[in-house]
Amino acid sequence: MVTGRRGDWCAHVVERHQSGINFALLVISYILYLVIGAAIFSAIELPYERELRKELKVARLDFLSNNTCVSDAHLEELLARALEASNYGVSVLGNDTNKNWDFVSSLFFTSTVLTTTGYGHSVPLSDGGKAFCILYSLVGIPATLFFLSAIVERLVDLLSRNPIAHFHRRWAMSRPKLAIIHAAFLSIIMALLFLFIPAWIFMAMENDWNFLESLYFCFISLTTIGLGDYVPGETQNKEDNPHPHMYRLAITVYLLVGLVCVLVVLETCYELPQLKLLRRRFYKETVQELDSEATNIISHDQLSDQLPNPGDHMTNQLPVISSVSQQANTLHQNGTSGPYTPASGTTVNEKLS
Repeated sequence: MVTGRRGDWCAHVVERHQSGINFALLVISYILYLVIGAAIFSAIELPYERELRKELKVARLDFLSNNTCVSDAHLEELLARALEASNYGVSVLGNDTNKNWDFVSSLFFTSTVLTTTGYGHSVPLSDGGKAFCILYSLVGIPATLFFLSAIVERLVDLLSRNPIAHFHRRWAMSRPKLAIIHAAFLSIIMALLFLFIPAWIFMAMENDWNFLESLYFCFISLTTIGLGDYVPGETQNKEDNPHPHMYRLAITVYLLVGLVCVLVVLETCYELPQLKLLRRRFYKETVQELDSEATNIISHDQLSDQLPNPGDHMTNQLPVISSVSQQANTLHQNGTSGPYTPASGTTVNEKLS
């Protein structure tokens, strides 16, 4: 008996705090996902890092043995200076041809800053540039978010909500199923247009990139991760690319348009009724009401087959209106103000017959 009461009490507590338990499990799952990712990256990349360190150490010893006039301290100083300049986007290789702060390169830099991509290949060198970058980003990033949200909202109406509503009326298909099909189709189209096809183009334009590296750059850029290990146009010379400014400008346009399309796909997936139901499991009890749009969609799809014929519905309603008018006239003639009682279905049917 006591065991049964404890079981009922535990079930009541779990049911009462179900959303909090689900949220705690979500946090634990996310932390576990981070830990697993770190372990996998460490297992994959650590051997390559060790091998690269060994190769650099051997190359350094070979250089010192072949150039006895250069001391280890002087070489260390030169390498430290070269690495410091590289961190600021200035390379000792081809330094006279590649400029990071002409107008087109600066435009590319501002686009990466305002979209929070931030490759890190070009950074302000002066104190004035760093101060202006702070002020410029402080105003520009919120303005960019507002600008992107306005564009995405219009495009979601055009590319997602209106087509789903149109095909729902035309084909009488369930909205949740139609929304999933549309989101999958839109994701495939966007992946082809802004990931795979640009990856082939970058593979052809960049001599040192293969398809995986090009696809990696496109994905890292459009998701605003922006690691900066691959930046197009950095290793090209004038023979390979006679119009570097046009090439950099085209990349800037591609990144901005691609980011908008990625946000459209994410917003389309975010509005799926199934995801809305899933998110509801992690809300607090005080705000655990379903979104009105999702509720209307799901209720309409579940009850659409149970609704009677509209013609029969109108036929059933007309006698009630007639009955109300007749009772009102009767009350007016008798001079009474008694309570109104609606006519029953039997009375209505008798009057219709």
